[in-house]
Amino acid sequence: MKINIIIFGQLCEVLGEKLVMDNIADTESLQQELYKKFPALVNYKYVMAVNKKQITSNTVLNEEAVVALLPPFSGG
Repeated sequence: MKINIIIFGQLCEVLGEKLVMDNIADTESLQQELYKKFPALVNYKYVMAVNKKQITSNTVLNEEAVVALLPPFSGG
């Protein structure tokens, strides 16, 4: 199962702009894998969105899910 990850803002400096990861069941597992591969990510604040919906708890990821990592932002 492939999970597409889109990265925004300052998180691109750590992760790049896009990632594809395999065999990730849920968002908690995804976060753990990202911290293993990119330890510097622990120092950043961000929220996750799954298929364009912001999540606040562990969410099951289906085949070809799109996860966005969104740092805090402001502007007008």
